[in-house]
Amino acid sequence: MAFTLRQLRYFVAVAERGSVSGAAQALSISQSAVTEAIKELEGDLGVVLFERHARGLAVTQKGQSFLRHATKILGDVSDARRALGEDESAAPGQLALGVTALVAGYVLSDLLARYRRAFPGVKVSAIEDTGDYLEHLLVGGELDVAVMVTSNLRDRMALTTDLIERSPYRLWTPLGHRLAGRAAVSIDEVAGEPLIMLTIDEIEENTAKLMTALGRKLDIAFRTRSVEAVRSLVATGAGVAILPELVYRPWSLEGDRIEMREIEGDMPAVQVGMAWRRGSGLTRAARDFIDLAQTQRGARGRT
Repeated sequence: MAFTLRQLRYFVAVAERGSVSGAAQALSISQSAVTEAIKELEGDLGVVLFERHARGLAVTQKGQSFLRHATKILGDVSDARRALGEDESAAPGQLALGVTALVAGYVLSDLLARYRRAFPGVKVSAIEDTGDYLEHLLVGGELDVAVMVTSNLRDRMALTTDLIERSPYRLWTPLGHRLAGRAAVSIDEVAGEPLIMLTIDEIEENTAKLMTALGRKLDIAFRTRSVEAVRSLVATGAGVAILPELVYRPWSLEGDRIEMREIEGDMPAVQVGMAWRRGSGLTRAARDFIDLAQTQRGARGRT
């Protein structure tokens, strides 16, 4: 018996959520229905798709291979249905957007405001999540476009990207810090400072790689997912931070000053851009959003 689209949807949901219960909740169906569909799919394929462990389910190596095909199939079906239902002469209707935490308030907010003014008839729905999960949604046809950090994509072969902004890493210090009086500082000088680490997107990974390459050990004073928390902690002298310039603001919420300085040498940069499924038939709404973002990039003089 050939597998069904229903089985593929349930399989992808379990792979994304890591448990039958999570998939069932997301799909608004019973856990037994999900379990039975996975069992039937494994029987039809003749492979084990998941390994069971105490905290849920982990996709096997063969399961990972099949997951790529399953998400592509579901994406193709979504594109086909959308192509049949879309009337090019009608006003565009809906746009499904994804965004990662780092860029939600610094890139998407202005872009989305301009888009809504230009296309008030479009119903926009947006979700904020991790880059990995947004990639799953894009490949599966559940999102039209994502605005995200594109320099660390996992599945580049399945996605098309377009750069909006390239933002270099800078040093943040409190007012009066020993390094604040310099136009630029070396990474060696930064290495001895207590570090306030932002853990969203690729920030922690990039910072750790940089220090490891230089043979330096990180002295992490605090880890947080909040940019505002980083500002407050840096401004009050709890440590320094190495963050992309795009999220810098000179004041914390409490009104304390934050200084920003260049870091000498070949520093990495965060690339923020748009991503969409390669080869997908974009809706008018999605094409208009991409065109507007490209216009905004040109107006800002980004490379």
